[in-house]
Amino acid sequence: MSDTAEITVLLDAARDGDRGALDRVLATLYQELHTMARRQLAGQHGHTLDATALVHEAYLKLIGRREAQFDDRGHFFAYAASAMRSVVVDYARQRLAQKRGGDLHRVTDLPDDISGGLRLDEETLGLDTALNRLGAVDPRLAQVVELRYFGGLSELEIAALLQRSERSIRRDWQKARMFLLASLRET
Repeated sequence: MSDTAEITVLLDAARDGDRGALDRVLATLYQELHTMARRQLAGQHGHTLDATALVHEAYLKLIGRREAQFDDRGHFFAYAASAMRSVVVDYARQRLAQKRGGDLHRVTDLPDDISGGLRLDEETLGLDTALNRLGAVDPRLAQVVELRYFGGLSELEIAALLQRSERSIRRDWQKARMFLLASLRET
């Protein structure tokens, strides 16, 4: 059985409530999740949140949600990116609360290339707020941003996961980026 077929079978079992199947999916895809986390945290030194901790915290969020249902590999990675987003935002929020008493400053930039990783500061919190607004307007665009920023995936990888063309993902990214930039400048 191919890896993809095995993962599909395990995801079906996990959807039916088999916690062991979810554990096997996570073990099988651990390296890919760890790669996503490393990309996301690239350049972050001196923080207690590293790639391994991010994957483990995201795993706890994944297994803690009883309503978690994964239709396929793409849906699983979208859910994992969402869990990683939640962990990173919580970490940044806690770090800022300790550092500045919770004061936030205005963020007006959204880099097109995050190869250097996310900054675990006001930038992440501002992006999270703007992304929530985008999700209310267009969930598909928000998913593309979440996979790119919080999942660390390329446009090509997102296209493969969502079974869409790379060109349509690029257009979605451009639309989402314009919305997010406008939203970041408003706040």
